[in-house]
Amino acid sequence: MDRIPPKEDSPARPPNRFWTLAEGRAMFELGAFFATRPLLGTLPRGDGHAVIALPGFMASNGSTQPMRGLLESLGYDAHGWNSGRNIRVDEQLLSRLETQLARLNDDSGRKVSLVGWSLGGVLARELAKIHPERVRQVISLGSPISDDRGHTNAARLFAYFNGDEPEQLRGGQFRGLDIAPPVPTTSIITKTDGVVHWRGSVQHPERTAEGQPSENIFVYASHCGLGVNPSVMIAIADRLAQREGTWKPFAPNLYQSWMYPSVDVGD
Repeated sequence: MDRIPPKEDSPARPPNRFWTLAEGRAMFELGAFFATRPLLGTLPRGDGHAVIALPGFMASNGSTQPMRGLLESLGYDAHGWNSGRNIRVDEQLLSRLETQLARLNDDSGRKVSLVGWSLGGVLARELAKIHPERVRQVISLGSPISDDRGHTNAARLFAYFNGDEPEQLRGGQFRGLDIAPPVPTTSIITKTDGVVHWRGSVQHPERTAEGQPSENIFVYASHCGLGVNPSVMIAIADRLAQREGTWKPFAPNLYQSWMYPSVDVGD
């Protein structure tokens, strides 16, 4: 991997309290998912490769079931993770993820795509850094990929269960969270995220190894609705449908472009 330039210092802050209090709007996004489900079923079909969906902090496979159901209908071999509720980041969790990834890769003979929601996206990115030879691409949804936990208002709760430094962090893993894994990487972000400040989810090009593609896709969504928001499903389906080795930046069509605001991450 080529040398990654050093980061510039920037103050971290959690999301505006207004957006946190407005996270209940995720229920409307869930309703929109089911209302548009027939249309979502017409999205580009996949090639059958395996996809693992990793839930967010304190969540379980139930949270990713709607998304996995959609991906299965589009032709993917979609899986939840084998780790129950996402609470503790430790050696046992990482070992289970490695075992599941290896099994799906070995059984199919094909690389596996990882889709992670919030903390699940952090885990997906780190897993891809450890086993890039097994991972096709990583898509994170509102994930706190900055090394500064000040970007999320869940920091204290995370520390309650994991301590100030999780076991894997103490072991040298999970350092440099803002460095993209050496596989195609997409970060899906909403500026109205009520849990993780959107700046903490930005993948900066200078923190990506040379020759490895990465991108940020902005949507209109809540944090808790990212895993069911129809615009997110469109983006995920588009990313997963790319043939391996032919990655191109996301480009919504004329009828979809209103769903994806153009954001200058330097703002």
